Amino acid sequence: MEQIILAAPGKIELRDVPVPEPGEGEVLVRVSSALTCGTDMKAYIRGHSLIPMPGPFGHEYSGVIAKAGKGVGVFKEGDSIMGVHSAPCQTCQYCKKGLENLCEKIMGQKVLGAFAEYILLPAPIVSQNLFHKPQNISFDEAALLEPFSCVIHPYSRLRLNEIDTAVVIGAGPIGLMHLAYMKTKGIKVIVSDYFDDRLAIAEKMGADRTVIPHNIAETIAEETDNTGADLIVECTGQIKAWENSLNFVRRGGTIVFFGGCPAGTLASHDTYRIHYDELTLLGSFHYTPQDVKDAYHILAYKLVDLSLLVTGKFLLKEIEKAFSLLKEGKGIKYALKP
Repeated sequence: MEQIILAAPGKIELRDVPVPEPGEGEVLVRVSSALTCGTDMKAYIRGHSLIPMPGPFGHEYSGVIAKAGKGVGVFKEGDSIMGVHSAPCQTCQYCKKGLENLCEKIMGQKVLGAFAEYILLPAPIVSQNLFHKPQNISFDEAALLEPFSCVIHPYSRLRLNEIDTAVVIGAGPIGLMHLAYMKTKGIKVIVSDYFDDRLAIAEKMGADRTVIPHNIAETIAEETDNTGADLIVECTGQIKAWENSLNFVRRGGTIVFFGGCPAGTLASHDTYRIHYDELTLLGSFHYTPQDVKDAYHILAYKLVDLSLLVTGKFLLKEIEKAFSLLKEGKGIKYALKP
């Protein structure tokens, strides 16, 4: 089969490798759609600690089961599926505390290699985080299950009934998914980005206001009677955006730091505001099986429309074209088709 290998930063290879054979509890999936993402982009440009090189590339997928191993009773050959690329061990100290997204083994056992004709899914993923794809959604939409699961993860820790106005900083795929989810909750959402085409998509997806970063403070003041937003969701992973977020939130408000910065990055924040204005600064990483179930329900019942996020399609052999466009700031996500 054909499989994309990320050999080194900036170097992608298309290799012919053996088709895997599923073991007990495993399934072999013939990939129908595999999507690019921000983590892939970081790895392609500068490398990433969670994506070994050289190694298989891609982790957002949907497809059809080509072969099921022994003991897989729920799924069979020919079933259309959608899933994620990891599952918790359910035995470590974090899993036992209900912090399955922080499972000690989850990153070491994740599956990469969605940019290929086939991907082999291990038993923990099959038993916890794999679902049948409904006919009413496309394979491209189904492949959004993994990033959308990440997006909805922090909201279980927020008091949504206290959020009237939110600001999303960064209108990439993740920021736009945050927008889509919050609109299902009736929240007024302001979206900020440098790129006009991304802001145009945000408007189509229901943003109440869109604004370039230079004008964000003025816009928030207008929309909140100078009190500040109830919630800020930082989706760029840029240190200045992390630091500036405190300027936009009201007293008692919350900032979700969703965009990850490189290891060792330090941010400077106003301790007076954090303490006396009782701000909540919330990190958000990965997802739990419940998050995946919730994301699946929302996608399966089309409670959100994320179809605008896939702005183009390429063959596997054209993958570098997709990443070149993303590097230039063109498009949101691209679907790779084996």
